[in-house]
Amino acid sequence: MRLLSYLLDGKPSWGAVIGDGVVDLGQRFKSRYPSLRDAIADQALPALRAEAEKASPDAPLSRIRYRIPVPNAEKIICVGVNYADRNAEYQDGSEPQKYPSLFFRTASSLVGHDEPILRPPESDQLDYEGEIALVIGTGGRRIPKDKAADHIFGLACLNEGTIRDWTRHGKFNVTQGKNFDATGAMGPWLVTADEFTGYTDLTVSTFVNGERRQHDTTANLMYGFADLIAYISTFTTLTPGDVISTGTPTGAGVRFKPPVWLKPGDTVTIEASGIGRLNNKVADEKSATIS
Repeated sequence: MRLLSYLLDGKPSWGAVIGDGVVDLGQRFKSRYPSLRDAIADQALPALRAEAEKASPDAPLSRIRYRIPVPNAEKIICVGVNYADRNAEYQDGSEPQKYPSLFFRTASSLVGHDEPILRPPESDQLDYEGEIALVIGTGGRRIPKDKAADHIFGLACLNEGTIRDWTRHGKFNVTQGKNFDATGAMGPWLVTADEFTGYTDLTVSTFVNGERRQHDTTANLMYGFADLIAYISTFTTLTPGDVISTGTPTGAGVRFKPPVWLKPGDTVTIEASGIGRLNNKVADEKSATIS
C-alpha cells in the first residue's frame, strides 16, 4: 500500500494512492487520525486499507503537491558511510568503522516529490545522495535485532542532499551541511512493509538529468535495517513515524575529479526497487518559494 501526505488546493491531508489518484484518508479519518503519523501510531493499517479499497480516488495525483510522507516525524536519523565500498571512496586509509555513523536532519531540510530542491546563496556545493529510508511503525527502546523488522512500517526514497563545504565547518560534525532548508527530498510516498518479502536485496539508484550516478543493493550494507534499528534504539526511544535513512552508495558529486555540483535546472531522480521514483528539480533559493 502506498501512503502519502500532500496539499490539495493549499489544504494539507494524507491518503492512499489508488491508480493515478489519491483517496483522502485524512478526511475520512479526520476525528481519529489528523495525520498519517497518528494512524501509524495506532497501528491502523488494516482500517486504512479497507477504506481505500472500497473508495474511488478523490483527486488525481496531478493536482496535488507532495509533502514528505510523515511531515511531523519526531526524528529523522541519517546513516553515513554504510555501503561496503564507501569507506574506500574517502581514500584516507582508515579502517571500516565499528559502529554506524549517525546524524540528525530536520523536517524542513526535506521537500516532497516534484518540489524544488534549493541551492542556498551561501554555497554552490549542493550534492545528492540517493538512499532508502525506513519509517518506524511500532516504537521501542533497545529493540532486539531479531525483532527489528517487526518495527518497520514502510519504506520511502530519500535524497539526502548536502552542502558539502558546510559539512567541514566543524571538526566532528556534519550537521550544518545536512540541514539547509529544502536541500533534500523524501517520497513520493511510503510503501508499507507488507509489500516486501525482505530488505536484504533492494536496489537504489540516483540519476542526474537521466545519467545514472549511483547504484547499489542493500545486500552490500555494512549495517542492515535490523542492525540500525537495534543500535539506534539503544540510545533513543524510536517512536511511530520516525525516519531512518540507511546510507548512500558511491558516486556522489563530491567524488568526481573535479567535483560535479548540482545546479539550477538539474533534475535528480532517486529510484528504489518496490518503492518508485522520487523526482526533484534544482533551483536557487532566492528564485523559489516553499510552502
